[in-house]
Amino acid sequence: MKKFLLITTGIFAVFLLAVGGYAFYLYSSLQSTASEMHTTIDRDKSDKREVEVNMDESDPVSILLLGVDAEESTTGRTDTMMIVTVNPQDESMRMVSLPRDTRMEIVGRDMQDKVNHAYAFGGADMAMDTVENYFDIPLDYFVTVNMSGFKDIVDAVGGVTVDNSFAFDQSGYTFNEGEVDLDGDQALAYSRMRSEDPRGDMGRNDRQRQVVNAIIREGAQFSSITRVGDILDSVGSNVQTNMEFDKMRKLQQNYAGARHNQETMEIEGDGERIDGIWYLIVSDEERERISSELRAHLELDDTSTASSD
Repeated sequence: MKKFLLITTGIFAVFLLAVGGYAFYLYSSLQSTASEMHTTIDRDKSDKREVEVNMDESDPVSILLLGVDAEESTTGRTDTMMIVTVNPQDESMRMVSLPRDTRMEIVGRDMQDKVNHAYAFGGADMAMDTVENYFDIPLDYFVTVNMSGFKDIVDAVGGVTVDNSFAFDQSGYTFNEGEVDLDGDQALAYSRMRSEDPRGDMGRNDRQRQVVNAIIREGAQFSSITRVGDILDSVGSNVQTNMEFDKMRKLQQNYAGARHNQETMEIEGDGERIDGIWYLIVSDEERERISSELRAHLELDDTSTASSD
């Protein structure tokens, strides 16, 4: 019996050392990847917040996700724009896709244009300022992913599964109705299709959110631990964010439960040609509806933000 206890204790000690060593490797690798991803912008916090969001206190937080239609995450127009708000108090997440043709004021350019031009004109700073101004909400952080990174991340988590609402062909692939397993190239083609969708950009936004949610689900699985190296490599070389490593760690610690309670919101609008260019025109009532829902989820009152004028 004593010999059995010694053997068992020895195995347990080796297990602890192995896990501890792996945890240290993972922590160090995450720090390195976070440093590679991190970039600065011309503000410490949103002008629509009196004080910076406090992740230690689990304040609701907002993030602007930007999918850049280029090989580099620092240039190009944004093929995908998505607002994500996370409220850890009720463990919930809200996701709003911005159709790229939505016409709005581009802050810093004194002009009305498609929202996806803001990043091309002035990078993440201008994109965040423009979306903040349009919806009268603070955006605390941004994350950009280039198209190569999108494919690599899907492959790194071992592929994703989505529920396709109707069959279609895109980029040489056939996507049947129902559950579909996608690798990186297929996921990119799936999320880009809009020509065969009667809902156009709205339908494409749905598919993009499906893939993002599937990445989150797969990345959270225990089986993904064996692919951590691949995930870190794909993220580090293809993603940029103003979120520092310590904030990423707090986001994982204090906000992770929100991923189980997700709600997506649609922006409704009408197509219109202005000076020969097609735009999506969103009514003031629709914009205010989205703004009110996001502000409520961020637990903002009328004194929490600065004026949007």
